Amino acid sequence: MAKTDPAHTNSLAAYWMPFTANRAFKARPRMFVGAQGMHYLTADNRHVIDATSGLYCVNAGHAHPKIVSAIQDAAGRLDYAPAFQFGHPEAFELSNRLALMAPGDLDNVFYASSGSEAIDTALKIALSYHRRRGEGHRTRFIGRERGYHGVGFGGISVGGMSANRKVYGAMLSGVDHLPTTYDRAHQAFSTAEPGWGGHLADELERILALHDPSNIAAVIVEPVAGSTGCLPPPKGYLERLRAITDKHGILLILDEVITAFGRLGHVFAAERYGIVPDMVAFAKGLTNGAVPMSGVLVRGGIYAAHMDGAEHLPELYHGYTYSAHPLATAAALAALDVYVGEGLIERAATLEPRFAEIMLSLRGAPGVLDIRPIGLMCGIDLAPSQGGVGVRGFAIMERAFHEEDLYIRVGADTLIVAPPLIATEDDIASIRDRLARLIVATA
Repeated sequence: MAKTDPAHTNSLAAYWMPFTANRAFKARPRMFVGAQGMHYLTADNRHVIDATSGLYCVNAGHAHPKIVSAIQDAAGRLDYAPAFQFGHPEAFELSNRLALMAPGDLDNVFYASSGSEAIDTALKIALSYHRRRGEGHRTRFIGRERGYHGVGFGGISVGGMSANRKVYGAMLSGVDHLPTTYDRAHQAFSTAEPGWGGHLADELERILALHDPSNIAAVIVEPVAGSTGCLPPPKGYLERLRAITDKHGILLILDEVITAFGRLGHVFAAERYGIVPDMVAFAKGLTNGAVPMSGVLVRGGIYAAHMDGAEHLPELYHGYTYSAHPLATAAALAALDVYVGEGLIERAATLEPRFAEIMLSLRGAPGVLDIRPIGLMCGIDLAPSQGGVGVRGFAIMERAFHEEDLYIRVGADTLIVAPPLIATEDDIASIRDRLARLIVATA
């Protein structure tokens, strides 16, 4: 029998929300009905300042007119084009632009829809590449503790956040993990890259000795570990990983789903550290969050290694229905125009020192254990309340929305601040002031 209860369509029950305490949300919802610039809008016409760029993705601010117009035009011109055996011009235009913006010989792009898909794509390309070169024994991956690489089975396998892994069984076999680069005792209240911890990259040599380097396909890390609370890399750490992987013929994959497109004052974080990884996974800021899209930039040699065999057969048996979707490519091209034309990436670099200063001014507030600013992102660790881990962070997130007109992302008792690149010093100070009140109120 059809469900005909008219009240059913307005119920909150049917939607199983991701990474959400569903029962708590549905008891006291936090809803957005619109967005513009630095703010979300609520049904009661409150302007809620966006302190985390949505989920690290709305770099140019909400509803940028150039991006909106591009999506509208694309929807009326070409709503969908198949990605298997057919293409459309904007997919090639976007690929060329990304290749020109990327460092070194990262010259080819494979598209997906989400960061999670981009990571699994990169892992599969790594395996395929080694097999093409006659090194099919290279099947092992090395991730890092406290790393987040999405929610596919590949991503949670190389990831290192226990809550995302613990109920899903064995996952991929042949995966090991570097130790986390974070140590509060040595790094607390550092600005940008901490001076202590670069030596932790040498742990890779120990893991390689255990498994033999000839069995390792790739090492994958985030330049800045984002979802675990914004953990910047120690000075020299990423450069050392690149040197070690180069020495042993191992691919280095940078997960730049969060850090690409200006978050660290560069188009790609790899530029900040002067390295050329073998692959870069990206998403989020590519389209300013307006249409789901992700991808993997790969070095020309990886692509070339696949261009053999019968020309009528696919070189890589992998892809997605929505790879290079026309609306997504339109949004991405417009977003790149905005980032470049409005100087937002350079603006983020210029604003970084002041952002760090404002965030670090929360040092000394009740229960603040550490503050880690880098680029335009920052993690703020708080001492848990007596209710247990995560109770205080949840209370701040909830009260921020209802009492302070502030949207803030939290992970357990860590607050994550990552405002759109259009933020002014006044916007950042306003975020700081609202957080200060909430930290005191929940101490």
